[in-house]
Amino acid sequence: MVRAALAEMAARYGGTGDDTPMDPAEFVPPHGDFLVAFLDGEPVAGAGWRAHGDEDAELKRMFTSAAVRGRGIGRTVLGAVEESARAQGRKRVILELGDLQPEAIAMYHACGYERIANYGYYRDEPGCLSFARVL
Repeated sequence: MVRAALAEMAARYGGTGDDTPMDPAEFVPPHGDFLVAFLDGEPVAGAGWRAHGDEDAELKRMFTSAAVRGRGIGRTVLGAVEESARAQGRKRVILELGDLQPEAIAMYHACGYERIANYGYYRDEPGCLSFARVL
């Protein structure tokens, strides 16, 4: 799922897709988690969160395969990520993405995410958008 997410971001933005420094250990409970959704035994969506400060969970690598988009699988994964973060005491989910992802932006708005001041690796890049939702 991560490779597929990076490939899509590379197609939209160029480069590697995302150069944000990350260590897989950041996604190990209780300071993070990574979830994958399967359909007919095949992975079709995934997302993770990692601790950001004392109260926030940062959503990373949210991705749904193009073949299954529009079925609510992404929203289901997002809900599961939020529940995982909430279970570990996180109060809010934050995320950053680029403005060339209108489908994702629409989904986050529909799920109650609101714009916040940019943060993170790409905060000063043109087209960077940051969002948050209180859990």
